[in-house]
Amino acid sequence: MYKVKVFVTLKENVLDPQGHAVKNSLHSLNYSNVSDVRIGKFMELVIDNSDQDIDEAVKEICEKLLANTVIEDYRYEIEEVIS
Repeated sequence: MYKVKVFVTLKENVLDPQGHAVKNSLHSLNYSNVSDVRIGKFMELVIDNSDQDIDEAVKEICEKLLANTVIEDYRYEIEEVIS
């Protein structure tokens, strides 16, 4: 069994209005040293062992469902869970 942590973020050249709003709110709370905020998504998957390569399966899941690869980047960490 594998635990997979998936992180999805907007590509650097894509505007992040939600991140900009959070940055402005932080500045209004006197956290003026925060120079940028980017908002993303975090997902945790538990995948049972199978004949399919786990790395290939996770990449396929990310590209087909979890990330819009036109505007988003993703990365993931795979941890084997020993029960």
